[in-house]
Amino acid sequence: MLIHTRLMLEKLPSGASRTLAWGVLLHDVGKPPTFRPASVTGDRIRFDAHVDVGVHITGQIAKRLRFSNDETTQIEALVANHMKFKDVAQMRQSTLKRFVRQPRFDEHLELHRLDCLASHGNLDAYSMIQDFLSHTPPAQVRPSRLLTGDDLSEMGYAPGPEYKAILGALEDAQLEGVLSTKTEAEAFVRTHYPSPKVGR
Repeated sequence: MLIHTRLMLEKLPSGASRTLAWGVLLHDVGKPPTFRPASVTGDRIRFDAHVDVGVHITGQIAKRLRFSNDETTQIEALVANHMKFKDVAQMRQSTLKRFVRQPRFDEHLELHRLDCLASHGNLDAYSMIQDFLSHTPPAQVRPSRLLTGDDLSEMGYAPGPEYKAILGALEDAQLEGVLSTKTEAEAFVRTHYPSPKVGR
């Protein structure tokens, strides 16, 4: 792990942000405390839950070093998401679009590139996302909502926890390309959530 991290740091581009540099340094910090040898697992070396442990350790380090809240949030996000790149080829469009619209996603992408170059060298996921970003209009990645809470209220739905579920389902369908107009969204809601709660 130490050699891998050192190789990544050596490949950091000139002028890299502080958050990216710390993200590189700490992305695998959860591995040592989660290490389990093959003799224990029965098949191979494992680092189960190293990402979650790494995020926790990163938060502690950031607090001790008095990083700003913004820096801490970004570095924790870099650690939390660095393993998700292996799944991009299998992601639904809605999941992929949410993934790439994270704040400062360019740092996530660069960390992944460095991670690959310092290990297996396979940049397929990196290239796929680069291609996706270059061919997908921003309006499709972060589209305006087709319906709001006020719209749901006008349709007869009472404010409450169901709003979040409805709006989330609408956004999924919109990001998947199933819905594109307000009329389609209203029909979707009435079909999938047929019983407004107002007046109950």
